[in-house]
Amino acid sequence: MAMTRVSFDSAGIEIAAHLYTPDSPAVGPRPALVVGHPGTGVKEQTSGTYAELMADRGFVTLAFDAAHQGESGGLPRGLEDPAQRIEDFKAAVSFLTTREEVDPARIGLLGICASGGYSLAATGGDHRVKAVATVCTAEPARQFRFGADGSQDPAVFQALLDAAAQARSRAARGEDPGVLTMFPGTAEEAGALGGEHGIEGWEYYCGPRGHHERSAKFLTWDSVDKMASSDVFRAVPLIGPRPMLQIIGERAVTAWMAIEAHQAATGPKELHRIPGASHVDLYDKREYIDQAVDKLADYFTTHLDK
Repeated sequence: MAMTRVSFDSAGIEIAAHLYTPDSPAVGPRPALVVGHPGTGVKEQTSGTYAELMADRGFVTLAFDAAHQGESGGLPRGLEDPAQRIEDFKAAVSFLTTREEVDPARIGLLGICASGGYSLAATGGDHRVKAVATVCTAEPARQFRFGADGSQDPAVFQALLDAAAQARSRAARGEDPGVLTMFPGTAEEAGALGGEHGIEGWEYYCGPRGHHERSAKFLTWDSVDKMASSDVFRAVPLIGPRPMLQIIGERAVTAWMAIEAHQAATGPKELHRIPGASHVDLYDKREYIDQAVDKLADYFTTHLDK
């Protein structure tokens, strides 16, 4: 497997990506996958892991940094714009159609966590995508509004909207609007806010388990009010008759979002659970990732076949 640094345009923003190509010989162009990272993540973390492993299974894979994040362009830094995130996936498909090693009729999307939601929306609106799969699906707007487990007090999001409105006014006066920090200072504080899921997220993004220097771990405040009007699952019914696979951890508190997307799907669909795994376990624990990759390889081999 070989990795090449590449870039492509997404609505005028330069997107940084890693293109993985298999070492095994091939007769003609190969099937390809666009692989998207979790919220505030970067391509060197879990999306890169899945991209490498799927390249080992014979797929050309493209792991990219979302606009405004990682090594990609876009100002302000840390902006989470659902419309732009969806556009990034479509732009990645466009890039793959220009590559001689890729069969443009056999392109799929693989979204992880937040990119799971965005990849479903991108597939709904882009008929060049032949199949979509997600790992630990999250829909960022729903998670902001209702919490990771779906039980958040509505007052929490209203308070975030208050803060976002104040930040916009500060920016209008030429003042620093500040940013929304996604993680507290310690794992214990993260646990007090989000239980085991909060601790695991802190360990992955802030500790040695998965930390990367370009994973910013913050969002601009206007990211929050963009979430108020976003619902990427609205595009899920448009995916059919193309297939949709979602892989979730058996213990994932976020599973309710994948279930909601599954119920909205109109075409062939599967919700596959990995025994014993939490949401974050599917980011970096090989005993769970390998099971997910086995399932993904079978799925995409079937549905991206000529």
